[in-house]
Amino acid sequence: MKLNVGWILAVVLLTSGCQSLYNTTLEKVFGMEKRQIFKNAIEDVSANQKKAQETFKDSVTRLKELYNFNGGNLEAMYNRLKSAHDGAKAQADKVHERINNMEGLAKSMFAEWDKEIRQFSNPAFAEDSHRQWTETKAKYALLSQSVKESEATMKPVLKQLNDHVLYLKHNLNASSIGTLKSESVSIQQDIEGLIQKMDGSIQEADSFIKTLLKE
Repeated sequence: MKLNVGWILAVVLLTSGCQSLYNTTLEKVFGMEKRQIFKNAIEDVSANQKKAQETFKDSVTRLKELYNFNGGNLEAMYNRLKSAHDGAKAQADKVHERINNMEGLAKSMFAEWDKEIRQFSNPAFAEDSHRQWTETKAKYALLSQSVKESEATMKPVLKQLNDHVLYLKHNLNASSIGTLKSESVSIQQDIEGLIQKMDGSIQEADSFIKTLLKE
């Protein structure tokens, strides 16, 4: 009987709700190298950051619609802005989850690598492997810092978006748009800054993946 690997992994993740169990299943049941699982985790972070970028770009679009409001269905506009905020919040939560998973795998992989270096009987092999371990760990530290900084930038932006949504909810009238417009430059600049930071961390992820492939 041929097993559907993708289906089995999906069942493991859905029924357990635990990323660590999913990683263990990949390693123990399917014999996948920890480095490959780690690489997949970095790709997941990058992919989810790209999705998060799209949700924040959608928020900018909805904000511009709001600031340019000149009559029409204000409630529909509110609903679109709320949907954009909720989508951005959900995607930010996913990014946070993927970063935590990446960090856990990094810690495990570097610890395992360090332990295996000590098993060499050939000093030259041990020295070369330790050099690679040091260089890779330093490059990962840059990636880790980058993704954490971009994630941290999401939080104040989400708070500003939530303020807009709540204010509009409590003041569903045309006069409230004037008040919100006073914050328009600030929030749009913050979102654009966030998107740029995420671009940087996505590039760091791509660069680090190439480092892993060279090892």
